[in-house]
Amino acid sequence: MRNLLPFFTRIPVKGDFERVRNELWALPILAPVTSALATLVLYLGLPLGNVLALLALYLTIGLLHLDGLADWADGIMVKGDRKRKVKVMKDLNTGIAGVFAVVMVLFLQVYSIPFLPFYALYLAELNSKFAMLLALATKKPLGQGLGAYFMEGMNGRQLAIGTALYLLLLLPIAYIEPCSLASLFGLLAGAYVIRLSLKNFGGLNGDCIGAVAEITRAGALLGMALALGC
Repeated sequence: MRNLLPFFTRIPVKGDFERVRNELWALPILAPVTSALATLVLYLGLPLGNVLALLALYLTIGLLHLDGLADWADGIMVKGDRKRKVKVMKDLNTGIAGVFAVVMVLFLQVYSIPFLPFYALYLAELNSKFAMLLALATKKPLGQGLGAYFMEGMNGRQLAIGTALYLLLLLPIAYIEPCSLASLFGLLAGAYVIRLSLKNFGGLNGDCIGAVAEITRAGALLGMALALGC
C-alpha cells in the first residue's frame, strides 16, 4: 500500500512508481488512511464539522480527482462525436459543465454529512476507492496516459483481492448498522459514470477515473443520508 500513497494522496511519503500498478488491489485499504483526518473532525463534533471534514479530506487526497471530474463533465456535455468529446475533455480550460459538476459534488457532500454518523466519510471513501478499482478493471484505456499504464497491470487476481478487502472493510460496519449499506448507492453512481465514459469516449483515462471517484463518494454520502434519515 505504501507505494500507492504518493500517487493517490498528498501524504509526503516515497513510493516505487514501477510497483504501483501491481498493487492496485490495495486501493480499498487506502480508505481508512484518506478518511482518517476527516473522520476525526466529525468525531470531535467541531463547529462547521461538515465543512472542516471535507476540507480535511481534500487536504489528504488533493484536488486531482475534482479536476478530472470537471474535465470529464465538459467532455460528456459537449455535443459532437467521440473525437470532439475527447478533445474537449483534454482541453486545459474548464467550461460551465465542469464548474457545475464540481459544485454539485461538493454541495451533495457538504450537505449530506450533517445527517450522518462520524464514520460516514470512511464508508464513502471505501466505495470511492473500490469504484476506481472497478474502473481500472475494465481494461479499456483511452489514450496512453497514467490510466492506461495502471490498466496494464490489472488482472483478475488483483480485482479478486481488492473485492475481498472491500467486503472485509465494509461488512463489519454494515452488520452493526445495516442502513450503512445505502453507501452502495455510490457504487451504482460510479458504475453509471463508467458506462457513460465508455459510451461517450470509447474508453477511460485519468479524468474519467477521477470522475468515478468523486461521484461515487458523493453518491455514497447521499444514499446514506437518505437511508439513515429513517
